[in-house]
Amino acid sequence: MAYWILKIVFLGPIIRLLYRPKIIGKHNIPRRGAAILASNHQSFSDSIFLPLAVPRKITFLAKSEYFTGKGIKGFFTKMFFAGVGQVPIDRSGGRASEAAVSTAVEILKSGKLLGIYPEGTRSPDGRLYRGRTGIIRIALEANVPIIPVALQGTFDIQPPGTIIPKIKRVTITFGEPLYLEDFQGKEKDLGALREATNLVMQRLQSLGGQTYVDIYATKAKEAIQSQVSEDLESDISE
Repeated sequence: MAYWILKIVFLGPIIRLLYRPKIIGKHNIPRRGAAILASNHQSFSDSIFLPLAVPRKITFLAKSEYFTGKGIKGFFTKMFFAGVGQVPIDRSGGRASEAAVSTAVEILKSGKLLGIYPEGTRSPDGRLYRGRTGIIRIALEANVPIIPVALQGTFDIQPPGTIIPKIKRVTITFGEPLYLEDFQGKEKDLGALREATNLVMQRLQSLGGQTYVDIYATKAKEAIQSQVSEDLESDISE
């Protein structure tokens, strides 16, 4: 109920008025049945714009920290993420990763749409980074298609570290569904998982026109932070 109230009554009308989102390829979204919406991830606001562009409810997997905050801020953060259709998962790796895959498969087997950001985290600089193979494992185990989604403009609206978003038009492009018949039965084949993941990222790059970087976004963030630290130490020593 909270999902639809936020979408139809509160956020929806405001977002459409201010940002005038342009939606392309909406016919590629199935009217019923399960599918994965695989989107690039440039901004916190991606999880707001994408649900508004889809007539059906999208369920996202979100890091559990969003649901465990303390005090008033923690309460409203939890309410917001629950309201926009996010389900908490433990992303610490190992058994937690297996549990996340199982949760995703259960969501899909119930006939829902699942939203996933294959990069695993937001892009630090607006470029498209290497995808995580978990999305393919989930798609194969649930036997569902993957619909690539390219969001354009959200990085400029709210780059990392920005609290107040700027007003600028957003384009959301839904590509043709990607079926994985050639990869069925290869859920444990790391080479096949990587090949299929790269195919998803190629589709996203083609739809959104981002520059592709073949490293994980988490590594890029670490490199950027390391460079910032080095620059600060250099400034202090001069």
